[in-house]
Amino acid sequence: MKGNMTQGNVSKNIIRFAIPMILGNIFQLTYNAVDSIIVGRYAGEEALASIGTANPIMNIVMFFIIGICLGASILMSEFFGAGDFSRLKREVSTTIIAGGIFTIMVAMIGFMLTPLLLRMIQTPDEIIHMSSSYLRIIFVGLIFTFLYNIYAASLRSIGDSKTPIYFLIASAILNGCLDMIFVGVMNLGVTGAAFATIIAESLSCILCIRYVYRKIPLLQLKLNEFVFDRALIKKTVSYSWATAMQQTILQIGKVLVQGAVNPLGVDSIAAFNAVNRADDFAFMPQQSIASAMTVFIAQNRGAAKNERIKEGFRRSLIIEIVYCIILMIVMLIFARNFMGLFVTNSSSQIVILGTTYLRYMAFFYIIPGFTNWLQGYFRGMGEMKITFYSTTVQIIFRVIFVYAFIPIAGFTGIAYACLGGWIAMLLYEVPAYYRYTRKKQSKNKA
Repeated sequence: MKGNMTQGNVSKNIIRFAIPMILGNIFQLTYNAVDSIIVGRYAGEEALASIGTANPIMNIVMFFIIGICLGASILMSEFFGAGDFSRLKREVSTTIIAGGIFTIMVAMIGFMLTPLLLRMIQTPDEIIHMSSSYLRIIFVGLIFTFLYNIYAASLRSIGDSKTPIYFLIASAILNGCLDMIFVGVMNLGVTGAAFATIIAESLSCILCIRYVYRKIPLLQLKLNEFVFDRALIKKTVSYSWATAMQQTILQIGKVLVQGAVNPLGVDSIAAFNAVNRADDFAFMPQQSIASAMTVFIAQNRGAAKNERIKEGFRRSLIIEIVYCIILMIVMLIFARNFMGLFVTNSSSQIVILGTTYLRYMAFFYIIPGFTNWLQGYFRGMGEMKITFYSTTVQIIFRVIFVYAFIPIAGFTGIAYACLGGWIAMLLYEVPAYYRYTRKKQSKNKA
């Protein structure tokens, strides 16, 4: 069956699944990157800083929703690997109903509390109005984000990571075109960028749903098949709460880091917004490789193929290391060029701050390569609590370090804080892995 990773070459299965995810996530990341580049060039540094301030709050909500979809997709992968297609359908249905209601409620609450949330992270007065306008429009379009992610997750759970990329390509192109029209031509500033984003997201949502209902009978739900399975929701919640909270804790940490950066002024806020885009692009292939391993392990766990799980674990590490070496070289060479995309003055303080940060990070990115690898394994094995706790450890130490290092090292202190957080995370994950494997071996012997 197409997309079945319980058979065939292990490395090819993982790479074949990861590459479309990497490409798809690149286009996903271009939403905010294109917004930032066009806003920075056509609407000015304050507008760029306003998006940078709004993004951490937006990401808390968006990544919580993505975490719900990720947790549900692990169950979907397990059911698919076991050949239990009836439960696969019920899982999709249950998640759509529960997740849809939750998303609408969060969007309404977020819309009302936007000004309060921005003031809590010490957003400067001169940009709070723009940040508020941007964030509220994003909240309105949140339901499209959820629907796209749950249908894309269901496709990936059956081994199809390729198809969602086509919809993201279309939406990314539309987003860029609308940004140029709304921001560059009509001078709508951050409001135009926000409208471009939600219109483009709605396109990817509609295309993904349409594809499922035209091409994938396995995932098609008739009206009478939209049921809320109370027994299944308990298991879904047990998987999804950990991934959702993991994503949320990560984004809350970024908000707290943003709170440490904001007092440094508009230049630092704008530079932080830009380097966050670079970090996103750097981490995304690491996370995509880990996600490919998660689906691989979950399918093979459903099929009870333990030797393939071990082999997939080993091969994924090699792939992660190769990528990190390539990333280090690229970042060292092109850090300044990347920062130059966001502002017209290549010698501005924003470019100087961002370039220095990225060149430090080029050497640090290897650590999250290892942490993502271990997280992919734990997720695939259904050990969601370990991934949640390890991310919490990472964020706690990153926040502590950022408030300690910024007064000493300035903007570069953010990079040192990231390194400290990742090391703490690894120090938690490695012993957790050995404890888990010993426990698993003891159970098998018994």
